[in-house]
Amino acid sequence: MSPNAASEPVIAFEGVRISFDEGEALRGINLRVAPQETKILVGETGSGKTLLLKLAAGLLRPDAGRVVVLGQEISAMREKDLLDFRRQIGFVFQEGALFDSLSVEENVAYRLREEGADEAEIEERVREALRFVELEHAIDKLPGELSGGMRRRVSIARALISAPPIVLYDSPTAGLDPVTAQTIITLILRLRDTHGVTALLATHRLQDAFAMAHYRFDPESGRVAPVAPNGASAGPMTSFAVLCDGAVYFEGDHRAIAECQDSYVQKFLV
Repeated sequence: MSPNAASEPVIAFEGVRISFDEGEALRGINLRVAPQETKILVGETGSGKTLLLKLAAGLLRPDAGRVVVLGQEISAMREKDLLDFRRQIGFVFQEGALFDSLSVEENVAYRLREEGADEAEIEERVREALRFVELEHAIDKLPGELSGGMRRRVSIARALISAPPIVLYDSPTAGLDPVTAQTIITLILRLRDTHGVTALLATHRLQDAFAMAHYRFDPESGRVAPVAPNGASAGPMTSFAVLCDGAVYFEGDHRAIAECQDSYVQKFLV
C-alpha cells in the first residue's frame, strides 16, 4: 500500500457532467468520499442525488469527467468488468427493489447464488444478514406480505450479504412513518459502526442525516447513543453535500450546514 493510500478517497467524482434530452443534469460535479465516511446528499427532486448514486455504481456513464471508486476509474470500465466490480457495492433503494416473485430468502441470497456460492454457506449468511435486520422470522415470506419498513430492512440485508466496503442509500426512509424510519436509521448506524462501511446517502430528511453525525451504535448495549451528552461533538466522519440544479451548492460538516444562513440551504433545515 502506498503512503498516501489511507487518505485517498473511496469514491471521487471529478468534473462529472451528464446530459439527457431535457438538458444537462450534472454540471461539473467534484465530490470526494473518504474511507469510512458517510456523505449525505441533500437537494430538491431532480437536483442530481440519485444520478450520483447510479454513477458511483457504474449504472450510468458520465458524458465528461471521471468517476473513481476504490481506486478504479469505473467510468471507463467495460461492462463485463463492471459486473464483477459491483459485487463490492451494496444498494438500498427507496422502494426496496425486491423481486416480488421470490421469497425473502431468495431475494437476500440472489447475489450469492449468482456467484455460485455453496448452498450451506448461503443459508448461513442469509440467516446472519436477516438476523442483523431482525427479520429472520420472515425468511419464507414474499415481499407482498411485508410492510414498507420490512421491505426496506430486507433491502439492507441484501446489501450487506457480501460484506461490501461501500453502501449506497437512495432515500432509505422516504414514505415511512417516523417510528419505522427510526428503525431504518438505527440499522444504517449499526451497519456503519460495526462494519465500517463507506456510504453515500441521498435524503430529503435532514433529521436522518443529523442522526448520522450525532449518534453512534454501541455494540455492547445494542443501542444508539449520542456521541456526546449535548450532541455537540461529531461522531464517525459525516459530511453534507447540498445539490442544486446538478451542481454542488454547499459542502461541509454538520456544524457548517447547521450554521449556514443561505436561504437555499436553510430550506432543508426547517
